[in-house]
Amino acid sequence: MSGAPAGRTPFAWSAPTAPLAAALVVAPFVAVLQSKAMAPLALVALALAVVQARRATGRWPWPRGPALWAGLALGLWGTASALWAPEPGRALSGGLGFAGTVLLAGAAYRAAGEDSPGRRAWLGQALVAGLALGLAAALLDHLTGSGLRAAVRGLREIPPQLAFGLKPAASVMALLLPLVAAAALPRRWRVAGLALGGGVLLWVSGDTARLAAAAGLILVALTALERRLRPGAPAWTPRLLGLGMAAVLLATPLLLGPALRHLPPSFQSLPPSAVHRLVIWDFGMERAREKPLLGWGLEAARALPGGKDNPSSDRLSRLGVERPGLRAWFAAPHVELMPLHPHNGALQIWLELGWVGVVIAALALLLLAFAARGPAAAAMTGALGSAFITFLASFGAWQSWWLCSAALALACAGGLPGAASARAKT
Repeated sequence: MSGAPAGRTPFAWSAPTAPLAAALVVAPFVAVLQSKAMAPLALVALALAVVQARRATGRWPWPRGPALWAGLALGLWGTASALWAPEPGRALSGGLGFAGTVLLAGAAYRAAGEDSPGRRAWLGQALVAGLALGLAAALLDHLTGSGLRAAVRGLREIPPQLAFGLKPAASVMALLLPLVAAAALPRRWRVAGLALGGGVLLWVSGDTARLAAAAGLILVALTALERRLRPGAPAWTPRLLGLGMAAVLLATPLLLGPALRHLPPSFQSLPPSAVHRLVIWDFGMERAREKPLLGWGLEAARALPGGKDNPSSDRLSRLGVERPGLRAWFAAPHVELMPLHPHNGALQIWLELGWVGVVIAALALLLLAFAARGPAAAAMTGALGSAFITFLASFGAWQSWWLCSAALALACAGGLPGAASARAKT
């Protein structure tokens, strides 16, 4: 990066936003090759942003705001759950790791927001370049039947299961794509970038990443439209999103159980993996009701009593699983009642941290959404909505690579043009 475009100061590697810009350029491509590499990449970028802010200003960019304190409280509650978790060491490290990630993301968010406007403008260019590279790599990998990732791994033959590895990368790019709406670029370029990026993701992604990308783009459009119709007025779209996310989190234990008891017979035509997820949720609900207030402890889903068992015939009958072929699929030794996590973040928090954890998490999401305001409101709302869809239907709630990806997105959102007006509110 050299030669500052109009409206930007020359790129400086010593700027607090420089590590974040560098991470944005490579993160989508890195996620395509190996999604777990997002954890060290994001952590290094966040830490360097904080250190360089200290060197530039002479003071540390201490994180602040109610959303940060709520997120920190969730991590500390998870840490405290080590006192009753079946695997205390895992709960302790997971809770402290989550709290540390929240603090680091909050500090990097503030560091980015307090950098000069000219240097912050580079983040949008880096974001667009990184997404273009990552989406091109994802498209190439999709068209070659996972050939790109097989070649990187030195595989002569492409195993069928390798195709699933592209889903995490698509989720990362669906998370980052809405931030293009706040880039310091002409409006037509931002709209084109959102449309093209969304089109590629809808083509190459799995179902959850498609939903996440679509949700993010819809929320960007709604927030932007509201700002055009009501200039200068606070946007209601992010507030409604916050209320909706909190309501879903709080209502999950009340709604999921009845829904599982009244499944239509046609659900048996779903892919076996989708039906398996319903069985996982049923088992998770059953165990969560045993410890509703405090939960089983952070990361306890992987160590629940009976979690490694095959689904029993009685459980399958109760859920309406009667098709012989589907029954035979569930009889395979590798099919477990709870494989590591329930593939539903809301259920996982209820299961592991109880009502106390659910209330804290709902408050954190509510405060984070309410903090999306100003010119960057559309971008921040879209990214948050995309992340929430992924949270509901995909990875484990505490997977470090995904949490670090979200932390990187949050910190970069803090540095995009217009985000500084919301900085003190998060």
